[in-house]
Amino acid sequence: MGRSICVYSSSSDLVADCYFQAARRLGELMACRGDTLIFGAGCIGLMGEAARAVHAGGGRVVGVIPQYMRKEGICYEEADELIVTKDLRERKAVMESLADAFIALPGGFGTLEEILEIVTLKQLHILDHPVVFLDTAGFYDPLKELFDHIYRECFAREESRSLYHFAPTPEDALAYIDAYGEGHA
Repeated sequence: MGRSICVYSSSSDLVADCYFQAARRLGELMACRGDTLIFGAGCIGLMGEAARAVHAGGGRVVGVIPQYMRKEGICYEEADELIVTKDLRERKAVMESLADAFIALPGGFGTLEEILEIVTLKQLHILDHPVVFLDTAGFYDPLKELFDHIYRECFAREESRSLYHFAPTPEDALAYIDAYGEGHA
């Protein structure tokens, strides 16, 4: 298949092992499928775990990192291609331009900011790529509740639910991306 999938995720090494397992499994599956990982070029946390799994499976990894974050112990220098940008805004634009699909693993404020920008671009018809929240261990349940509140309070239309998908497993995330590609060809 060979898609370029942008994966947003945590750079924390302190999160529970179930999140590392999901990041590893996603990377393994992507490598088996011939997908390219586009990511924020971190070597720590879920970012590093996914990248190492893609590489271990023989897959391609493209990291995009701002110059001021390219430091030893933070940057995944083993990337097949490492794109260094001037700042975070340029980093996001480059990642977006390279991707055929987007997956958000569990993460913090940066992960949410990045994936919600993609949802917004899709809502504005600027992008038409699959967007998936990998809902490992119900991590995104509170966000689903917030989204439901946004719909109930009429801050978004019900049809906006089609802009994204919550996937319980890496397998489901990739199946959604595959089905989306077939439905939007």
